[in-house]
Amino acid sequence: PPHAAPPHDAGLALALAVVAASTSPLVLLDGELKVVAASDSFCDAFAIAKDGVAGRSVFDLDGGEWSAPRLRSLLEAPVSGAVIEAYDLDLPKPDGSPRQLVLNAHRLEYGGPGPVRLLLAVADVTDTRASARLIDDILRDKALLLKEVRHRVANSLQIIASVLLQHARTVKSEESRAHLRDAHDRVMSVAALQRQLSASTIGDVELRGYFTKLCDSIAASMIRDRDHVRLEVLADDSMVDADISVSLGLIVTELVINALK
Repeated sequence: PPHAAPPHDAGLALALAVVAASTSPLVLLDGELKVVAASDSFCDAFAIAKDGVAGRSVFDLDGGEWSAPRLRSLLEAPVSGAVIEAYDLDLPKPDGSPRQLVLNAHRLEYGGPGPVRLLLAVADVTDTRASARLIDDILRDKALLLKEVRHRVANSLQIIASVLLQHARTVKSEESRAHLRDAHDRVMSVAALQRQLSASTIGDVELRGYFTKLCDSIAASMIRDRDHVRLEVLADDSMVDADISVSLGLIVTELVINALK
């Protein structure tokens, strides 16, 4: 109809409304990469004065902080119709500290000829990634500490088992001797379990090798005649979390000890 607004004018109005209502940092740029509009969330996130933003080059914002050559070449691509999705970009803060950004840039199409408009979404992930690295460091330290604890527990259990075996050799009661040897065997089996876990990668235990070494340790402490009794492990290539492997190791230890008895 003659009174209808041109498609690009209607599209621009819609784009301006989207930017104004956005709770995420958004910037609407023209073909010369000048700011048409910026969301309040963008100005707040990057401490940019809201007054006077429109009409300025994006590279002049915040005292030229955004004038990085890499950003300039990146934003020139959507002008030609390319799409920038989840692009990582490092920009220095005014104090020189690094700022990690994730950019998404799209050229807006109005269904007809019209001025170039780019919609730029900017997410500052500096704190998020720093927190993720901190969590990774904590988990890695925790894993190393857990392996060391398991190694020390295994050594302590072996000492206890040796003491039990010494007492078993000195007591006169056959029943007491049997109980002490039984306690020795169980402590040695748990010590073998802890030693295998301390040698495994936390969160990544291969069951076949784990059960094989565990049964070898049990056999060494309980089987007197290998020609008459032996333990054989048949298992697939399953991998389980270390916490699950502890439970499975205790179950296997108990079953094997009972079977040997």
